Amino acid sequence: MPGFAKDGGKNVKLKDGKEKNIIPVSNAGYNPCGWRAWLNNTTITLGLQNVFDQDPPVVAGSFENGYDESLATIKGRFLVRSVEKEILNADVIRWFELASTISSDAQRIRGSRDWRSPQHTRERPEADANGSERIKSLAVSLKNRDVSTPLDMTKTKKAYARAGVDVDLANRLKRGIGAFVRQTHRRQVVGKIGGFGGLFRATFPGMRDPVLVASVDGVGTKVKIAFALNKHDTIGADLVNHCVDDIAVLGARPLFFLDYIGCEKLDPRVFDQLLRGLARACRAAKCALIGGETAQLGDMYRKGEYDLAGCIVGVVDRTKIIDGRKIKPGDVVLGLASNGLHTNGYSLARKILFQKMRLKPSSPLPGSTITVGEELLRVHKNYQPLLAKVPSGVTKGFAHITGGGLIDNLPRILPSNCDAVIETKSWRVPSIFQILQKNGSVDAQEMYQVFNMGIGMVAIVAEQNARSAVSILRAQRIGRIEPGSGTTVLKF
Repeated sequence: MPGFAKDGGKNVKLKDGKEKNIIPVSNAGYNPCGWRAWLNNTTITLGLQNVFDQDPPVVAGSFENGYDESLATIKGRFLVRSVEKEILNADVIRWFELASTISSDAQRIRGSRDWRSPQHTRERPEADANGSERIKSLAVSLKNRDVSTPLDMTKTKKAYARAGVDVDLANRLKRGIGAFVRQTHRRQVVGKIGGFGGLFRATFPGMRDPVLVASVDGVGTKVKIAFALNKHDTIGADLVNHCVDDIAVLGARPLFFLDYIGCEKLDPRVFDQLLRGLARACRAAKCALIGGETAQLGDMYRKGEYDLAGCIVGVVDRTKIIDGRKIKPGDVVLGLASNGLHTNGYSLARKILFQKMRLKPSSPLPGSTITVGEELLRVHKNYQPLLAKVPSGVTKGFAHITGGGLIDNLPRILPSNCDAVIETKSWRVPSIFQILQKNGSVDAQEMYQVFNMGIGMVAIVAEQNARSAVSILRAQRIGRIEPGSGTTVLKF
């Protein structure tokens, strides 16, 4: 094919005067293999309408109505097939049809007999008569691929899809999640995926008086970091681990989890990453992912954005509930290290890092070998496996240090006559918090109310159990319990 690059493209001048790359498109029945264009991260556009949204593509076309040189258009029917790797996790081929009028100033390019399939020559002898006369070149513009475009593109979308809610796409995506969601299930899960409700058999061998523990939460504006980096495979784990920790402080083990995703428009790649992250964390926590809701709310979210929330249910034997009632003066406060910001304080952190310091997610974090984005996307720790190792009766109280920091979370488990006195110099505060405090000019007291400051979980134990608890929990002493009024007292 003289003048064409190996990738099957050629620059030509179009009506608007711009140069575009053209991809040869065959008359139906000809072998398109010689013109195969593997276009990563691009969309082929016919006029203004996206034809497909997955890659890699193979394109073939039929110019049934001929070529109108006076209008410089090609009128006809076009077939597009797309390999849907991310949606169906297999090289499944679908064919779609689009009736459209395509404008082009591209020169007419005639094909040679060498391009035709031998099978075509045998089965369609009439095509041999005019063969190459009917082969034209179609000018197509390449732009950044919008993977949220529905796969079953037709001449006009359904009315609901045009309004911003593509039910067909949502159904296809949900059908593709079964394999990794089922990996989180145990024998207690009954029923199929996609029902009106998730079913879980409530059998708890070994528990005399099982009590269900429920919690619901989100990940806040940490999702903004995922948007900026276009990385969505860890934010689901943040959500699951946060919820697991919230019920673990009561001594509960997780049973099942349900998620909620609200978005501007469903993006197959993003949806896949989110669900994989949720499923991976659920599997690690031995927690069944038994249901969820996905809402397309184009009028409520900015383009490309979403929000994430989840509900968890666990169980604990009533006699083993850990609620802080036995805490008394003289007890020891232990701190378990966090893995960065976890899921709290991101609104302030983003303002300091991106507005005041004018850093980008890709910028190196000052004094570190990683980027700002990598630091901010560190995954929230799941402490439940560690907490479960502590013998029953040893721990008097656990506090998950989330929004509100040490100042607001410790009082949630303190008796009204006790204060938690925290020695802030007893552990090394991670550099990310030092950077935020210095560059944001944030008062020290407020830092301990917004951020976890390097302590993601707190355990309160009797003095005689402190040494063994430190070993089991990999914790360190950070304070003590004194007579007071149920507040946190910081010592700087």
